[in-house]
Amino acid sequence: GDARLCTNGKIHLVDLAGSERLSKTWIGDNEMVKEAAAINKSLGALGIVINKLAARHREHSDHVPYRNSKLTRLLQDSLGGNSLTVMLLAATPADEHFEETL
Repeated sequence: GDARLCTNGKIHLVDLAGSERLSKTWIGDNEMVKEAAAINKSLGALGIVINKLAARHREHSDHVPYRNSKLTRLLQDSLGGNSLTVMLLAATPADEHFEETL
């Protein structure tokens, strides 16, 4: 027969910048604090998911906590399974921002 190859693609553009600057700026808006806390929670959950996916091959662990944040739930099919994922980072080379870039 005629074998056909079907390829699907997806792009997610997620801006998670800004939360690290709360200590350096005047905080007059409670919504800004809430947004920064949500960003940090999502980044933490994303880190846990990536670590679980990396360890899954070594430790044969089945559970990956995608449901711990909206971000990881949204990215679930792009992070796990048979997917290829590329993450891009825009970071400043300025010395004064070294600690927040790590």
